[in-house]
Amino acid sequence: MADATATNETVKVIFSAEAIAARIDEIARQIAVQKLEKLLVVAVLTGSFVFAADLIRALHRVGLTPEIDFLSLSSYREAMRSSGRVEILRDIETDVHDRNVLIIDDILESGRTLAFAKDLIAARGAAQVLTCVLLDKPAVRAAEIAADFGAFQCPDVFVVGYGMDLARRYRELPYVGQVVRGGA
Repeated sequence: MADATATNETVKVIFSAEAIAARIDEIARQIAVQKLEKLLVVAVLTGSFVFAADLIRALHRVGLTPEIDFLSLSSYREAMRSSGRVEILRDIETDVHDRNVLIIDDILESGRTLAFAKDLIAARGAAQVLTCVLLDKPAVRAAEIAADFGAFQCPDVFVVGYGMDLARRYRELPYVGQVVRGGA
């Protein structure tokens, strides 16, 4: 357990900072093997910002020089469950026509957000749209989608840290964990 807060919560570590760093390096090598010309990385904000930053630096270490843009989507707002409706809060600015696009997201859970992003980019004429997620929770899919690259299978619990939050808290944690209330 780590990081007790004033609300009598602790965060149980599920994926350590070291394990995450090792997997990101592996994923960067897997992506590099694809030889993606004119690569555009689109990070889905806000939860993926830490993962995306670390993955982009890992891509640089393996010799890739992607352009980077950001897409802000939401189906959660401040809730712990998806509303089922995806909203565009901030659209990308880059023309994706005939580009290879890698969408980076924090977690593939219901699949609605990632499927929405992938369909949106594909409809705009991308040559190829690949997806990469930090966490994959396959038990709760509402949309039929699988990530092309993924770091970890995630247990079916609400997770925080490494960019992911609970009502804007815990994003700063260098690991992924589960909030435990009552200090247990």
